[in-house]
Parts: sequence; structure tokens; C-alpha cells
Amino acid sequence: MYKLKYTIASILKYLSLIIATLVVLIPIVVIIFASLKTGQEYATSNPLEPPTNWFNFANYSKAFVGGKMLLGFANTIFILIVSIIGATLIGSMVAYILSRFKFRGRKLLMTAFLLATLIPSVTTQVATFKIIDFLHLVDTRFAPIILYLGTDIIAVYIFLQFLDSISESLDESAMLDGASYFTIYFRIILPLLAPAIVTVIIVKGVNIYNDFYTPFLYMPSQDLQVISTALFKFKGPYGSQWEVICAAIIISIIPITIAFVSLQKYIYNGFAQGSVK
Repeated sequence: MYKLKYTIASILKYLSLIIATLVVLIPIVVIIFASLKTGQEYATSNPLEPPTNWFNFANYSKAFVGGKMLLGFANTIFILIVSIIGATLIGSMVAYILSRFKFRGRKLLMTAFLLATLIPSVTTQVATFKIIDFLHLVDTRFAPIILYLGTDIIAVYIFLQFLDSISESLDESAMLDGASYFTIYFRIILPLLAPAIVTVIIVKGVNIYNDFYTPFLYMPSQDLQVISTALFKFKGPYGSQWEVICAAIIISIIPITIAFVSLQKYIYNGFAQGSVK
């Protein structure tokens, strides 16, 4: 009886893994097939039907040149680097203060961070846009940067978990040697937070890289397009060039895939180390 239950459990386990794999891979396969088809072939063929010419890279050339994806990559990298550095510093500083200092309103501040994540962002867009417009930052690269600089509760919690594993005696020893709080943070705490910082950088970086709404709303100028808004060039009121859009999607997927595969061990190690004190 036990052997039968174990066999059924194993079958269900592998069946669920196969289904999950298909759910993830089938859309990617459809996009790859579509990116290698001509416009007529895309309109008349089945989505899962392979292209007749596996070396038809005309869509990729049109997407990269016509979509000005090189400009999109440049703007995306600039916004990404500035936003991630700022958000990481702000998030780690907030976590350091909440972890090391006991002050009135500390729990209230944590509650405010948590409540901010529960409020749908759509409900605050009008007020947010008015603030950005008041600062004369609309249609500049600094509009999304300021919005991305706001740290989130997940990053704060990750840093807090790591800080709980760092002994406060290190702070006390440094203070006895005359070190200020800023010196302790930059010389001791920040280097020890390296695994958590890498985790936050990757998670937040992927979110910024994939974000479409914020650049589309706050940077309407063609010279300020990012990778996500570059895809929108091939969609219009009289039809959409889906085969070219699919090629652009594949081009935009490649950098983030390489980054994730190269750094995925840091994500897993960061979450695992931060989950135990």
C-alpha cells in the first residue's frame, strides 16, 4: 500500500513538473516560430507550426534597426544602473536604521511600508503624475528613476534578515574605535550585506527592465524610448506587425536571460541565507 502511494505521488510530481514546463516553454516556442516567419506566413499558419525558413532573420534586422533598439538598450541601461544603485542604498539604509536603532514609531514605519504595497498603484497614478509634472521631470529619464528609487518592503525584509545575522558587537567595537554611524554602515554593514544586495539588484533589476507602463507614461518622446516601449513601434491603428514584435521580444529577452542564468545562484543563496538567522 505504501509503495502504491509512493508511486502515485511520484507520478503526480513529475506530471506537474511536465505541465509547468510546457506552460513556460510553449509561449516562448510560439514567439520564436513567429519571429522567423514572414507576414503572410504568420497570418496563414498555425502558431505552433514551424517556419518554412529557419534562417529568415529579416524580422530581427527590422526590429533592431526600425525599432531603434540600440537606443532603447542605452536608455534602459542608464535608468537601470542609476535606479538600482539608489534603491539598494536607500533600502539597505532603511533596514540598517530599523534593525539597529530603537525609536518611537519604528513599528508604525514598518506598517506604512507594508500598507504601501497593499494599495493598488493604479489608484495613485493621477497624484503621482501631478507630482512628477510639478517637478518638471515628465519626458526626462529622471521621471522613472525617481519612481524606481522608492524601495519596497521585500527589499527591506531581505536586508533586515541579513542584518539580524550580523552581530551588533561589530558596531559596538567600531564605535569604541571612534567610528561614526556612516562609517559603520559603509565600512562594515554594507560589505557584509553583499549576498542580499545581489539578490535585491537582480530581483529589482528584472522588474525595471520589464516595466512598460512607467516609461510609456512618463517618457513619451521617441528619443527616450526603452526596450519595453521600443516594441510598441510596430503596433498601430491599422494593424500590428506581430512577427517583427516577436523578433524584438526575443532580442529583449536575451540580455536578461543571460544575466539571470549567470547570477541565479546568488538569488537562491540570498533568499536561503536571509531566511535563517
